[in-house]
Amino acid sequence: MASTIKVDNVQNQPGTNIINKCGTTITLGASSDTVALAAGASQTGFGRTGTVDWVTTPKVTGDSPITGVTGKGYFLNTTAGTITVNLPAGAAGSIVSMADYAATWQTNNVTVAPNGAEKIGGIAENATLNTQGQSVTFVYVDSTQGWLNTMDSTSNVRGAIPYPVATGGNAIVTCGNFKTHIFTGPGAFCVSSAATCASRNVMDYMVIAGGGSGPGQPGAGDGGGGGAAGGFRIFSTAPGCNSPLNNNGASPNTEVTVTSSPYPITVGGAGTVPAGPPWGPGGCGNNSIFSTVTSAGGGGGGKSAAAGIAGGSGGGGGGGSPGTPAGPGGAGNTPPVSPSQGNAGGQGGGGSPNSQSGGGGGAGAAGGNNTGPASGDGGAGSYIADPFVGPTAPSYGTPGPVGSTRYFSGGAGGAGRFDGGAGGAGGGGQGSSGSSGPPQVSSAGTINTGGGGGGNADNSVGSAGGSGIVMIRYRYQ
Repeated sequence: MASTIKVDNVQNQPGTNIINKCGTTITLGASSDTVALAAGASQTGFGRTGTVDWVTTPKVTGDSPITGVTGKGYFLNTTAGTITVNLPAGAAGSIVSMADYAATWQTNNVTVAPNGAEKIGGIAENATLNTQGQSVTFVYVDSTQGWLNTMDSTSNVRGAIPYPVATGGNAIVTCGNFKTHIFTGPGAFCVSSAATCASRNVMDYMVIAGGGSGPGQPGAGDGGGGGAAGGFRIFSTAPGCNSPLNNNGASPNTEVTVTSSPYPITVGGAGTVPAGPPWGPGGCGNNSIFSTVTSAGGGGGGKSAAAGIAGGSGGGGGGGSPGTPAGPGGAGNTPPVSPSQGNAGGQGGGGSPNSQSGGGGGAGAAGGNNTGPASGDGGAGSYIADPFVGPTAPSYGTPGPVGSTRYFSGGAGGAGRFDGGAGGAGGGGQGSSGSSGPPQVSSAGTINTGGGGGGNADNSVGSAGGSGIVMIRYRYQ
């Protein structure tokens, strides 16, 4: 049962008041005991050692303005907005401390206001705390200087975040220590935590735009040029994920360094065949976008003897009837980037039997020119190594000449009265043949490859391009 001792003072043997005796040591409690003052009680004579008692419930913007109390320290969370702290009336030895709770003072500042006409550092004005991770301690000295900052930490000492953390995409696949977010349609790549080490926030990416289509119906005997591939842009420094368009790991492509924020993703739709009459050239594909990286949509194929349309890759030139000029291929890498995002379309023919058209350009090669009896094939696309998308790589892109890779952005074959060109590796469609050739039917570019749509001949209609795709890859463990 607890006992209570009530005395006026404690005296030393044989009667000297030890509270007032110089050099006397008083020991309260024994080892492992806790000596506590009752609630509401105060102490005198012990003095303050330049420290404060910290209030461990953080103050937020909704608590502002906060009236500081001497001897207290405050954790200030400015995530939602700024905070003002009003210092108490100054008396020599008064002390107040503040610390950046969420490392956000550089964005939303803290205003420290002296009481009335009192001063902070000799000036009767407010002070601003705007350094990330800062902590300060103010001590009131006298009326000349007022409150002086005696301790100021500007080092943002926090646990390191080893790797970025992100969500988003129509699929997320892992391969070893890497994760790839795959967008087959528009969405957002949301980074909830960026790595403390900035170099780990540099993202690998592949951004493929939508492919262009073949043209609307040409005249009898004419050939429509093949639709071009959508632009192909890639960045990767990871071993085993190289691509010719990445200069095999030495890419001058744009780096994307992410922060903790959402990144809207645009996946370019396919170019569509124009309605008619009157019939027009093939429709261009749409751009794909990730952060500061834009891949341009592929150009449409040229109608009859008309030129192919410029784009990420250029559409194939059309093939005309006797007496018409040849249709040139559209320019690739438009607008220009380095390394090139695509190639030009092939040359169409002019006049019988040169009514054959040119193939659409691809990311890896230009579209083929007509050869008289044959239309040009679509230019080959380029590729990424399987590890870029992990064990599900066969679900994306198409096979191609290089093993253990997936191809994208293939150009489409041109069309003509006598022969249709083949689509390039990476989703390019087949061109059709007219009444004088073997039966060949125009085909669309493969979905989510950026492949071009096949050209058309003899009053038939061309085919649509393939939609684009965006992949974002980073180390996550």
